[in-house]
Order: sequence, then C-alpha cells, then structure tokens
Amino acid sequence: MSRPRLAVHALARCRPSLRVAGLPRAPHGAPRRALHATVVRQHGSITRPEPGTGIKLNFRDAKGDVLKVVEANEGDDILSIAHEHDIDLEGACEGSVACSTCHVILSPQHYDLIPEPEDDENDMLDMAFGLTDTSRLGCQVKLTRTLDGMDVQLPSATRNMFVDGKKPTHH
Repeated sequence: MSRPRLAVHALARCRPSLRVAGLPRAPHGAPRRALHATVVRQHGSITRPEPGTGIKLNFRDAKGDVLKVVEANEGDDILSIAHEHDIDLEGACEGSVACSTCHVILSPQHYDLIPEPEDDENDMLDMAFGLTDTSRLGCQVKLTRTLDGMDVQLPSATRNMFVDGKKPTHH
C-alpha cells in the first residue's frame, strides 16, 4: 500500500500543480487518489436468436449424416457456432488463419453466395485434409441471411495440431 502512495507523492513533487479535483491533499501536499470501478456491460454474453428466427445451419459428419441443426445470428462465424454447440471442429489457432483445423465443406449452392477466400485463407486451405471445391475455413465464413439452411460438412479427417486428444472449447 505504501508503494503506490510513494509514487503519487513523487509525482506530486515533480508536478505540484497536479491535483485530483475535489479531494483533499495527502501529507506532504500530494493529491489523494481514489480507485474507480465501472460495470462491464455485456462482456462475454451472447444473445442467441429466438427459435425459428436465426440463420439455420445443418452440421453434417463426413458421411453426410446430420450431427446437429443450430440457429445463429448474422455476423457469427461457423467455427464459433460449432464450438458453442459442442460440434467437433477444432480451430487450433482460434480463428487467426494460422492453421486448417477448422476446415469445412459447404453446400455448393451456398458456397457461391459467400465472398472469395483471401490469400491467407487459401494458403491454409492448401494444407487441409480432403480439400474440395467448396472447402473453406470455418473461422472465415461470416453468416448472412442468404446462407440460411446451409449444410456444413466436417471432413473425414484433419491435420490435427493437438495430439493429446484435446477438444475445442468455446472462448
């Protein structure tokens, strides 16, 4: 407790005009300091759409069987939605486009509705296992209303960066 007070006193000696408005001076003429706290608003909270109003995604396994049907908001990315709903899509680099572990295969009719991949995504896709014409990195596909009903198929394997059996978690 005495160290911060010494720092304040030293600062006040260097700049005697420094004064915290409305607070009396501490010993030796240094201004008194007070801590302020603010409420963190909406930190970490995710608002999910009401059932039937969101963008529907059909997650499928490598054989094409439906794993889970989920609803998401416009602007969400496939990787985040998969993690939130415990779908086994790794995303080892946490969406920084530094790996290919969130590689997904999109339905052809929806693939044409999303923007072309950037060069860094193409570089990572080149390392993906089972690359197809409609492959994308899940972290880079932002959802829009036009993608409602899209099939998102997981590849049969990935070049897994975690060798200890670690499962992805929602951050």
